[in-house]
Amino acid sequence: MALSSKGSRNLLLSIFLTLMAASLAAQQPGAIKGRVIEQSTKEPVAGATITIKETGLAVVADSTGNFFINDLPPGSYSLLITHVGFQEKQLTEIPVTKGKTFTFEVELLDDGFRLNAVTVKAFRGEHNPQLPVSSFAFSREEIFRSPGAQGDIFRAIGILPGVVSSGGQYSAIAVRGQGTSDNVYMADDIPLFEVSHLEIEGFNSGFNDPNGGRFSIFAPRVIDNALFEGGGFAAQYGRKSSSLLTLGIKEGNRETPFYSGQFDLLGATLIYDGPLSTDKKTSLFASARYQNFSLLEKLVNLTSAGTPSYGDYMVKTTTELNRKNKLTFLAMYNPELYTRTVSDVSKSTGLDENNGSSFVGRSSSSKAVIGLNLRTLTGRSSYWKNILYYRLLRVDNSLGDAWPPVDAEGHILNKQDIPADGDLRHIRNNQGELGYRSVFTVHKKAFTFTAGADVARVDLDFRETLQHTDTLYSYGPNDSPLPGQYYLILEPADFNSARKDHAYNASGYVDLSFTLFNRLTLNPGIRYDYTGFTKENTFAPRISGSVALDSRQSINFSAGLYFQDPEYSDVAGQAPGHLLKNSRTTQYILGYKYYFSPDLKLTAEGWYKKFDDQPVQPNGGKPYLNNDGDGYAYGGDISLIKRLSAKYYGQVSYSYMLSKRDDHDGLGKYDYIFSIPHSFSLLGSYQANKKWAFSGKLRYSTGRPTDRYFVHADVFHDPTFLRYSQQRIGKKAARLNDFISLDGRVDYSWSTQRKASWTAFIDIVDLPNRFNENSAIFQPETGHVYYLGLAIFPSFGVRLDL
Repeated sequence: MALSSKGSRNLLLSIFLTLMAASLAAQQPGAIKGRVIEQSTKEPVAGATITIKETGLAVVADSTGNFFINDLPPGSYSLLITHVGFQEKQLTEIPVTKGKTFTFEVELLDDGFRLNAVTVKAFRGEHNPQLPVSSFAFSREEIFRSPGAQGDIFRAIGILPGVVSSGGQYSAIAVRGQGTSDNVYMADDIPLFEVSHLEIEGFNSGFNDPNGGRFSIFAPRVIDNALFEGGGFAAQYGRKSSSLLTLGIKEGNRETPFYSGQFDLLGATLIYDGPLSTDKKTSLFASARYQNFSLLEKLVNLTSAGTPSYGDYMVKTTTELNRKNKLTFLAMYNPELYTRTVSDVSKSTGLDENNGSSFVGRSSSSKAVIGLNLRTLTGRSSYWKNILYYRLLRVDNSLGDAWPPVDAEGHILNKQDIPADGDLRHIRNNQGELGYRSVFTVHKKAFTFTAGADVARVDLDFRETLQHTDTLYSYGPNDSPLPGQYYLILEPADFNSARKDHAYNASGYVDLSFTLFNRLTLNPGIRYDYTGFTKENTFAPRISGSVALDSRQSINFSAGLYFQDPEYSDVAGQAPGHLLKNSRTTQYILGYKYYFSPDLKLTAEGWYKKFDDQPVQPNGGKPYLNNDGDGYAYGGDISLIKRLSAKYYGQVSYSYMLSKRDDHDGLGKYDYIFSIPHSFSLLGSYQANKKWAFSGKLRYSTGRPTDRYFVHADVFHDPTFLRYSQQRIGKKAARLNDFISLDGRVDYSWSTQRKASWTAFIDIVDLPNRFNENSAIFQPETGHVYYLGLAIFPSFGVRLDL
C-alpha cells in the first residue's frame, strides 16, 4: 500500500487532537506506582524494598508486590529495588510529572543464580547464567540517548562488540561473520518478518540489498527494554542462526495519561501512554510516526536522490484479566514509499554510475503485525504463554533506468528530454504468516524447565518480471559473454520467476537449566523444526553453561547447531521442483565475565562458527540458487561497560573477526561481505545536571570486502553511445576504505508550570568519508552506484512530554 504524505499528516493530526482532547489532572506533586514480580515465575515479590536514590526515601512492596510513592516533586528519579534472595535491580530515568502517576512492572532475578553463595548485584538483573556472555540489555532511555542512533534501537546496538553495522547510513546489523538477514527478532514474543525501512528489493538486480535497511520500524521511545544475544541463544528461538534480539514494547501507564511528541527535520512522532478510558483494567500505548525526506534533501542539496518517506503506527493494550491472567494486544503498521523520477535525474550534475544510465523507479511496501499474548500463572512456580499472531509483507516495486545524454566527462547535456524506462523490472512480493506459539515454564530454586511448540501457515505470492531484454555491464569470470563482448545480455527467461504457494512450519523445543555444587550451571536444550518450503526435518541440540569462579567472576560456554530457513523470495525464484535446503551453522563460544561493581563489568569472549549448505548464486543476474556454499568464521570480543546508573555511563570495546566463504564455483575461498578483522568502539555520556546531557561515540572498523574489477571503456566502440563495463577479476579481493564515525549528541531538558516537560536535542553523525565508495550503495550486478546517505545528517528537534 502506498503511503501518501497528505494521508499520513492527516492521520498524525487526528491522533494528536484525540490525545490532547483528554482532560489533564489537577496540579499537584507526582507519584510512582509499581509492581515487583519474580522474573522466573511471574509471581509477586512481597516485601521488596524500593529506594529512591536521589532522596533516600524507601517503601516496601505489599503482599501482592505493589508499592506506591507519592508527593514527589517533578523530575527524573532512579530506583534501587532489593529483596533478600534476589539480585538487586536499578532503574534510571523514571519521569515524574505534576499531577500524574507513573506506573510500571519490574522483574527481579532470584538468587538461584549465585556465585559462591554470594548474590551478584548486577545491573538490571543482568547476571543470568542462562544467558551467554554476549548478552546485553538496553533500557528505553539508553536507546534514546545513544549518540548518532536518533532513537533507533538497531543503531544503538551497532556499538556492541561483535556487531557490524553496514556503515553510518544503515540501521541493519550483521553479527559475528554472518549477514543482516540472519538474526532472530522478537517483539513481545512475536517473530517479525522484517524490521527495517528502505531495504528496497530490486536495487540488487532483483535480490535483497545485503546491507539491510536504513531505518528501523520502531519509533523512538516505543521500546521499553531490549535484550541482545550475540550467539548461543536457547532452543526456544530458531529459524535464524546468528543472533537474537528480544524487544519489549512499552506498556501503557495504568493511572494517568502521558502525552509526548518529537519533532525534527524528517517529521514527527506522537505518543499516548495511559489508561484506556473504557476499561479501568486496560492500559493503552499508542504511537504514530511519519518521516519524509523532502525538506532534508533541500537543505543538504540532494534533491536528485529521489524522495523516501515512511510511517510507523503502533497500538498496544495490556489488560489484567485477573490475578493470574494478563492479556496484551499488539498491532503495528509500517508503510513506506520511495520514488525517483526523470525529473530527479535531471537535477543531477552527472550520471549516477559509469555505464551510461541513471536509476528511476517506484518502490512501495508495507509491513503489518497483529498479535495476542496471554500469560497465565499456572502455579506458584510456573506460567504459560500463548501467542496468536498474523504478520504480512506487501512489496510492489517498479525499477528502471533513464539515459540522459552526456559529454565526455559524464555531465548531462540535455535535461529537458531524457529517455527512460521506469518499469524495466517489476517485483511483487506478498508474504503472510498466521502463527501460534505456546510456551510453558516451571522454575524451582536452581532448576528451570521450558517447553513449547510453534505452528504457522506461510502464504507466498511472488513475481519478478523483466519486461524486455536488458544489458548487464558488470559480470564475473564464470559468466560467458561472446568473444570481444564486454557485457552480458539478460533475457526475460533468465530473470522471470513466479510462485503462488503456501506451506506449513512446525517447531518443538525443550530448554533446561540447573545448578550443581553452587558453581556450575548447565543449560541443555534441543529444538525440532519442520520447514514446509524445503520439506526438511531438522534437530538442533544446544548447550550452554556458566562456572562461578568467585562472587564477581565467571566463565561461560556454549555449543550447538542452528538451522536457518531460506528467504521466501529466494524460494520463489527457483525452477519448478528445485528445493532449497535449510542452511546449517555450528557455533562454539567461550567467555569470561567480571563485575567490578553492579553497574561496571568486563566481558571477553571467543567464538567459532562453521557454515554448511549456504545458499549461493552460481550465475550473475539470474535468480537461481543452490546450497553449495560453506565456510567458517572465528573471532574474539572484549568490552568494558559502565551502565546508566548515575550521571554517566559508557563503553569501550574491541572485536576481531574473520569470516571466509567458499561457493564451490571454482573461484576458491573469499572474505565474506561482513568479514571485518578489526572494530573498535568508544561511547561516553554525562548528565551534568537535570537540564544538560552530553554524549559522544567513536567507531572505527576495517573496510568491508569488495570485488576487484577491470573496467572496459567504450564497449560499443561508439563515441556517441559511451558505455563502460566491469569485469570482476577477484571475488571480495579488495577492501573499502576503513570506516570512521564520530557521533555527538546534546540534550537540554526543562519543565513549564503547565505540567509539560521539554527536551531539545541535536544528534550528529559525522562520517569523514560521507560520499566516497564506503558509503555508496554499489550494485555489482548492474554497475549502479546510488548516493543515498540520507541518514548522515545533523538531526535536531524537540520532544514534548505532558
